[in-house]
Amino acid sequence: MYKNILVPTDGSALSRRAIRHAVRLAREQKARVTGFYVAPPWEPRAYGDWVPPNFIAPDQHEAYVKKAAARYLGVVKKAAQKAGVPCRCLHVEANYPYDEILKAARRSRCDLIVMASHGRRGVSRLLLGSETSKVLAHSKIPVLVVR
Repeated sequence: MYKNILVPTDGSALSRRAIRHAVRLAREQKARVTGFYVAPPWEPRAYGDWVPPNFIAPDQHEAYVKKAAARYLGVVKKAAQKAGVPCRCLHVEANYPYDEILKAARRSRCDLIVMASHGRRGVSRLLLGSETSKVLAHSKIPVLVVR
């Protein structure tokens, strides 16, 4: 039924749980898995001559993103390899993760998105938003939410 399953990750324990579900489903369906990570973009934080103590340069940010992507997507690769499931992994930098997740699903021709939900409710959901809710609202393909 499914041929290519997109599994976005943020490195959290819930994301690891979604990865396990996606890989298990891919193995059962004889499908492949596409791991995906969206990192925040570099933003200048200097104000005139004043530079905050935690400022990082663009090249430092790029190195951090590559390291985080390798760590987070390594979990996807390892799980897929262990299950004998074909896998490819991608990462981007963007301000709106939900939009990039939808773009990645289209570009990779995925027919299912498996992702975690942190289950935020009330005010914290309003303030922090929910990438899963946004993906659910805008996706044209099925989304399996893991809790």
